[in-house]
Amino acid sequence: MDVRDWGTFLLPYEQTVEELKVKFKTMRSELKKREEYAPIEFVTGRVKRISSILDKAKRLNVPMDELETGIEDIAGIRIMCQFVEDIRRVAEYIRARKDLTVLFEKDYITNFKESGYRSFHMIIEYPVQTALGQKKVLAEIQVRTLAMNFWATIEHSLSYKYRESLPDDIRARLKKAGEAANTLDTEMSSIREDILEAQRKFEDDSNITTQVLNAIHKLYFFHLVNEAIAFQSRFNVIWQNHDMDAMKVLLDEVKELLSEAKKKVNEHEL
Repeated sequence: MDVRDWGTFLLPYEQTVEELKVKFKTMRSELKKREEYAPIEFVTGRVKRISSILDKAKRLNVPMDELETGIEDIAGIRIMCQFVEDIRRVAEYIRARKDLTVLFEKDYITNFKESGYRSFHMIIEYPVQTALGQKKVLAEIQVRTLAMNFWATIEHSLSYKYRESLPDDIRARLKKAGEAANTLDTEMSSIREDILEAQRKFEDDSNITTQVLNAIHKLYFFHLVNEAIAFQSRFNVIWQNHDMDAMKVLLDEVKELLSEAKKKVNEHEL
């Protein structure tokens, strides 16, 4: 392929990565707004570098005119999760989607590599709408925990440095680190419910705090300035003392005052 074709060749892959990132980030946001558990921690994506595409094509004996079908990970999405259990749930969400087709999966968690690499891969076909019409693009989605991702990122950097010919001592230490990362994931899974409960409490407290501040702000629209100032002063004390029970009481009082103010406005309009 002529080097001048690369910019055009990679366009649909770049579009695929951007669209999939938005879709998976939106999925996470929607689940949180519905107050459901969101197994996705964060999402990243990349288009393979030209040099990496050429290296892989050479290694796999893929002809230049068959890159679109011969190399499955030119477009890559990485979805990070807190717990190993979350990976299966994310995979189920992906399988259920109607805007992409899962072609096959590679489970490197159950069947981890000799190097210590662990991750769950899904090869998908994604129909991207280009300026010239629809084009089906292959992409790889990697789903892994934060610990798995940390290890894989370091391993990838070292493999690049040594051109996949790692010295034996580094290879052994990497494998040991991979086992340690797996142990960390196992330990985190064992206290998963405690961690999730702590996170839920933090989110609940944050939501209540936000509701109180928004409600106090609304008092100004009903010209209840003195009341708003008084509530704000109480809020400041409660916030300093981290007293969430008192914060809930304050929220109820502000809501009640707002409700009365709205009734008066409605009666006046009638």
